[in-house]
Amino acid sequence: MNRLNTVKSILWALVSVGIVLAITRFISGLGVVTALSDDIPWGLWIVFDVMGGVALAAGGFVIAATVYIFHLDKYKPIVRPAVLTAFLGYNAVGIGLMFDLGIPWRIWHAMIYWQHHSVLFEVAWCVMLYLIVLALEFAPVVLEHKWLQYPGLQSIHRMLKWATIPLVIAGIVLSTLHQSSLGSLFLIMPHRLHALWYSPLLPLLFFVTAIGLGLMMVTLESFFSTWLFNHKPKKDLLAGLGKAASIVLFLYVALRFIDLAVRGQIGLLLDPSWQSMLFTFEIMVSALIPAILLSFASLRARSDVLLACSIMVVFGMVLYRFDVGLIAIQRLPGSVYFPTWIEIMISASLVSGATLVYIFCAENFNLFIDEDHAEPSHAENKYSAPVFDPVSGVYLGDSFRKNVMVFSTISILAVGVTAALLPGTAFSGYRAPDVPVQEARGAGILTIDGNRSNEFVRFDHKAHAKRSAAMNGPKEGCIKCHHANLPKDGVSSCSSCHSDMYNTTSIFNHEFHVEKMKGNKSCVTCHPADKSKSKATVRKCTVCHRELFKNIEDSKSNNYAARSYFEAMHALCIPCHTEQKADGHHADLDQCKTCHTNPPADPMAPMNILLIDKTQE
Repeated sequence: MNRLNTVKSILWALVSVGIVLAITRFISGLGVVTALSDDIPWGLWIVFDVMGGVALAAGGFVIAATVYIFHLDKYKPIVRPAVLTAFLGYNAVGIGLMFDLGIPWRIWHAMIYWQHHSVLFEVAWCVMLYLIVLALEFAPVVLEHKWLQYPGLQSIHRMLKWATIPLVIAGIVLSTLHQSSLGSLFLIMPHRLHALWYSPLLPLLFFVTAIGLGLMMVTLESFFSTWLFNHKPKKDLLAGLGKAASIVLFLYVALRFIDLAVRGQIGLLLDPSWQSMLFTFEIMVSALIPAILLSFASLRARSDVLLACSIMVVFGMVLYRFDVGLIAIQRLPGSVYFPTWIEIMISASLVSGATLVYIFCAENFNLFIDEDHAEPSHAENKYSAPVFDPVSGVYLGDSFRKNVMVFSTISILAVGVTAALLPGTAFSGYRAPDVPVQEARGAGILTIDGNRSNEFVRFDHKAHAKRSAAMNGPKEGCIKCHHANLPKDGVSSCSSCHSDMYNTTSIFNHEFHVEKMKGNKSCVTCHPADKSKSKATVRKCTVCHRELFKNIEDSKSNNYAARSYFEAMHALCIPCHTEQKADGHHADLDQCKTCHTNPPADPMAPMNILLIDKTQE
């Protein structure tokens, strides 16, 4: 098997693994496949697939600007691969974001529900628009294919070629906006992000690193294409990219240290902490060492130095994204995150899928331009032609079909192995860890801290009871909230039945009833003697406990399951508040801030009562 087919086999195996894991994620939810929680709501998929992916795809606008705005035509041979890499990178970002969203089918909401005060709103729109721009920039390459030589399509081709400059300008503007805005996302958390990474210059730093990373990513992609397709290396062009990258990287290093000095945090570099060592390693690998090496013309002319520097910059700048978005964020004691193997493999499959599409485009479209003629060099898929013996002329088979069989076999094996390695929760369903509810305290005014997060909600019980009685009648007013009562208890608290913060629990204690009813001899009291003893045939609890359930749907069946405390409280309060708002009462009555008014006692405490656990969708 040749080099190209070996690479394809590995990539197809990874993509097949990703397909199985993707199905598992969307059917079983985030809790089965990730290590995320309320304390750590984002992880590998956001930091690498989104923040890192956007930066890795920055080479598209950098090279396009170099050729079409600054008229450095000698770099034209690498424009098409750079634009394709950017286009595939942004598609991978969108798909990766779908995996991380709790409700992925609402990803389009940013287009309809505008929130112009939000940085994420601006990032979402810029990424969507830039993806369209990249598609239009690369479309002429597709329309050059011999199968698409129709008058109508060629008219579109000429129109897109004419619109190249406006598209490039739009791409530069959109990239500048969202590359910097990714850094703006962290400006609101100076108390959470370590001082070595937090900075008012985060938007500028993210933009500068995107340019440096884009230049080196194009260099790395060129080496990959040269190795994979046996192309002639473009050493002079890559040396020019290295020189530009050296300037950008020196600027980045200067900005980081000047920023630390101005903020009075330069002394943190001398602390014997893991953060200072991580900062030193990151700045050396991502910028300082490559910048010094690439500043010498003799070293830039060497392929091994260029390759080593491109690997260091790509690794180091992605590490910078990890540090800002994940590693350097201060967390609660005991809160530790490490991605599961499923998270890692899904990210790897996204990269593999993008690489397969890149190879397909390289084999079937005019992706590479001849340096001497500045014209597209026609790609030839030599692996799809039938094979004949050169001496006898005997037909030896179709290599395309043979390759399909090989790739299919590898994919089937990968699917089988992945399915065997899936956790049991992928089939049984995920259950969040038990969080026993703490009963509300007080009398007239209750203090609620259901999951012990030190964020208290104060509930005026007397005022609510009075209003409910006025609207529904004295008796029905109480039933509105106290729809179930324990025996001999007229006002059972919410936590009596809804005893777990996030999980559904049963309010029926079988062992308790067996003990109270004097052992197994009393079984016939609940279970008919002529029927099997099961939940389906048992007599209803209301046969004995006539006042147990009031105004509750579950009393009509034998399913005495109490929903989670979180769901019960919000399902009771929010509809009532919405109804009262509709009647002309308080304008913000249905807003979270109506009840959740007090900040946590500890600034580092999680605001769990406001957050739905990401493991439950």
